[in-house]
Amino acid sequence: MTIPSGRSRTRFPVVVLALAALTVAGSVSVVTRTTNAQAAVGTLAAAVEDEGVDCAVPGLPDLGSLPTNARLPDPFKKLNGTTITAKSEWRCRRAEIKELAEKFVFGEKPAKPATITGTVSNSSITVNVAHNGRSSTFSARVELPSGTGPFPAVVVVGGFGADTATIKAAGAAVISYDPLAVGREGTPRNNKQGAFYSIYGSSSSTGLLAAWGWGVSRIIDVIEQSDGRILKADAMGVTGCSRYGKGAFAIGVFDQRIALTMPIESGSAGVPIFRGIPGEGAQSLSSAYGEQPWLGDAFGSFTGSPNRLPVDTHEMVAMVAPRGLFIMDNPHIANLGPRSASVAALGGAEVYKALGAGDNITYWSDVQDGSHCANRPEWRTPLQNNIRKFLLKTGNEPGVIRISSRALGRLADWRDWPTPVLADGPTTPPPTTPPPTTPPPTTPPPTTPPPTTPPPTTPPPTTPPPTTPPPTGGGCAATVSVNQWTGGFVATVRVSAGTAPINGWTVTMTLPSGASITSIWSANRSGSTGTVQFTNVVYNGAIAAGQSTEFGYQGSGTGAGMTPTCSTG
Repeated sequence: MTIPSGRSRTRFPVVVLALAALTVAGSVSVVTRTTNAQAAVGTLAAAVEDEGVDCAVPGLPDLGSLPTNARLPDPFKKLNGTTITAKSEWRCRRAEIKELAEKFVFGEKPAKPATITGTVSNSSITVNVAHNGRSSTFSARVELPSGTGPFPAVVVVGGFGADTATIKAAGAAVISYDPLAVGREGTPRNNKQGAFYSIYGSSSSTGLLAAWGWGVSRIIDVIEQSDGRILKADAMGVTGCSRYGKGAFAIGVFDQRIALTMPIESGSAGVPIFRGIPGEGAQSLSSAYGEQPWLGDAFGSFTGSPNRLPVDTHEMVAMVAPRGLFIMDNPHIANLGPRSASVAALGGAEVYKALGAGDNITYWSDVQDGSHCANRPEWRTPLQNNIRKFLLKTGNEPGVIRISSRALGRLADWRDWPTPVLADGPTTPPPTTPPPTTPPPTTPPPTTPPPTTPPPTTPPPTTPPPTTPPPTGGGCAATVSVNQWTGGFVATVRVSAGTAPINGWTVTMTLPSGASITSIWSANRSGSTGTVQFTNVVYNGAIAAGQSTEFGYQGSGTGAGMTPTCSTG
C-alpha cells in the first residue's frame, strides 16, 4: 500500500510508503516496500571476491587536496566527474568506491593469497594460508541444521548477538568465526597481531575490520575448494552485533560472494554515516578510531573532519548492491548512531533502486526492546525471509525500510544529487531530474528535522556531558553523559589527563538506587550496582597530557544524577 501524501494512518504505528516518497516526505516512522523489479534470485552473489578487479580506476585524490563537503558524496558520480548512465557501469564505479574506502577508511584488503588449503567437516573449518614466505592458520566452528546437505551457511562474527536458532531453523548452517584470531583487539596500531598480520606485517596500515573480512574470504575459499557435500560456497551469509556488526558489514561490503549481509547495531565505524555521527551524539569518531584499530590508520586524519572524506558509508551500503542486505538497528541507544545509520541505508537504497534491485535491501530499527544485541521478535520474520530468498533461493519477499520514530534520519537533508534512471544497455539517457542548484552547506545539516507527524510526547531525555575542563595538574578528571529511555540508559564516560600524561586510571561512580549495569565496553568494573569502580583496560590506560579516552556501559533503571571521580595509578 502506498500513501502519496506521506501522512500516517491512525490505526497503524507506522507509515507505509514507497521509497521515492520516503526520501522527500521525512515521515516519522516508516515501513517501505520497494516497487522495483527484483534481480533474479540465485544470481546475485558473484562467483569471485571482487568483480571489478579489472576496472581501470583513475588516480585517487591526495589527502591534502580533499575539499570539505557537508553533504554525502554522489555514489553515481565517477572520479572523472561524469555520472554513470547504465547499470553496466556500476561494476567499475563500485571499484572506484572500493579503492576510496580502502585508502581513506579501512586500509587495503589484500587479494587472495598465493596458497590456501584447508578442510571442511560437519563441525569445523580449518584454513591454512601461505604468502610471500609467511604462513598462518585459523579455524571456525560449524553447526549444521537438521536435514541433508549441502547447506547454505551464515558466518556469525564473534559468536554473539545473532539469532542462531532462527538461522538453523530456517535451514542454514552456522559458522562461528572468531575474528580475534585473525586480527586481535587490544594491540597498538604499530604492532597489530593475528593471522592476517602474520602474513602482511604487524605494522600494516590495514584496520581490523578489513582484516576480519580477509579471514572470512579465506573461509569461503576453503569451502569453494571442498567437495561441496557439506556447505554451499554460493549461498553464504554473514552477521554479527556491535563491534562484530561492524565486522559483518565490512565483510559483506568487500566480498561479493557474500549473498546476504546482516549487520546488527554496528554503531560508529559500522553502518552510520561518518558525517552524521558528530551531530547525533553517537560514539565519537576519535573514540571509535582510538578504542581499537578497527579502521585503517589513514582514517585518523578524519576523526575531527569527516566532511573531508571523499566517501561515506551510504556508498558502502551501495557496494553490497544488488546482493541481499538486512540491517538491524537499535533506536534506543544514541551512542550507536541509529539516525545516521538510517541515512546510510536510505542513501545506499537509492543505488539498489537504480539497479532495479530495491527489493533486496531491508533496514529495521522499529523495535521495542532497547537492550544491546538482544534477539528481537520483530526481526525474526524478516530474518527468515532473507535466508529463504538469498541463501535457500526459495523465497521472493520484498525488503522493507522500517525506521523507528526515535531515530529517524532524512536523506533529503544530506544529499544534493539526483538518482539517475540507469539504462539496461550502454545507452546514455539524460537524467530525469536536474541536480539541485543550492550549493552544499558549509556546516553540517541539522540531524533532527521537524517531523511531518507529531513526535512522541515523551522523547527519551539526553543528559548533555558536563563542561568540566581537564584537570590543571597531573591527575585525571571524568565526565559522564547519559542517554536515557524508559527502563534503561547508556552512559558514556570521558577520562581526561591533565597537564601530565597518566598511565592507568580508576573512575568511581555511584549508581542511583535500582540501577544496574548490564554490559560494559572499554573498561573493567568492580560490580553492577551501588558504588562501582571502573578501571582501564590494556589499550586505554595510557593517556597523553591534555588528551582523553572514553568507555561506556548500558544499564537498567535510571542513570540520572551520577557524578564520576577519577584517580590515577
